[in-house]
Amino acid sequence: MGFIIEYFIYLKSQIHPKDFFDLFILWVMVYRIMILTEKSGISKILAGVIFLALLYIFSFQLKLMSVHFILENFFNNLFLILVILFQNEIRKVLIEIGSPIFSTTISREEENRIVDEVSKALKELQRKNWGTIIVVEKDMNVDAFVEEGIVLNSDISSELILSVCEPTSPIHDGAILIRNGKLESAGNFLPLSKNPVLDKNLGTRHRAALGLSELVDARIFIVSEERKNIGLVESGTLKVVDSSANIRQVLVDFLGFGEES
Repeated sequence: MGFIIEYFIYLKSQIHPKDFFDLFILWVMVYRIMILTEKSGISKILAGVIFLALLYIFSFQLKLMSVHFILENFFNNLFLILVILFQNEIRKVLIEIGSPIFSTTISREEENRIVDEVSKALKELQRKNWGTIIVVEKDMNVDAFVEEGIVLNSDISSELILSVCEPTSPIHDGAILIRNGKLESAGNFLPLSKNPVLDKNLGTRHRAALGLSELVDARIFIVSEERKNIGLVESGTLKVVDSSANIRQVLVDFLGFGEES
């Protein structure tokens, strides 16, 4: 019993406050990697790397020289290979780290007004059958992945959104960006999805929305001229949210807009 007590006293003498800080940083890094893996679907790539690592060990044990030589060169350059494979994910993490910790504070009344105006605009765009993309940003800045159009930095109103999306408008083809309760810009161009298994019938507008959603944590609304519906794109998936109630709920869940105390 005395030995155990002495052992714990020894451990205590070896632990410093900075060790807890060190462990906390490590925990945050591991947690962020786990979240990134879950959201981006890179778990399959990591599983493949683990499989190759096991194959590398077995090839050494069984003296499979050709396989061992190839895998040895692969793992010698693994860091560079991972950077190339996960370049978008790495950029995403760095942007999240560099994003402001505190967002612009918006009053409860203004939050509800924004929800109403965006919902009203989307339903009217659907009625008029005007194709549109509206990107709603949250904590993660999307600028690194978007070719910026015309900066507006205006109060959000359904009338302004409709005027931007009107077919004769010179910027109606680009996406609208909503940031911090403002209509930040319009006529933005988004990166096209590189997913090889996408539905071949999806047009450029849908591919652009899906492409951005694969890179950033945003909610992207699409009014489709061909399908005559309102779609929601998030994390590389597309679903229909035609009703005003559904649109409002998406905004409330994502941004906290319109929530009651």
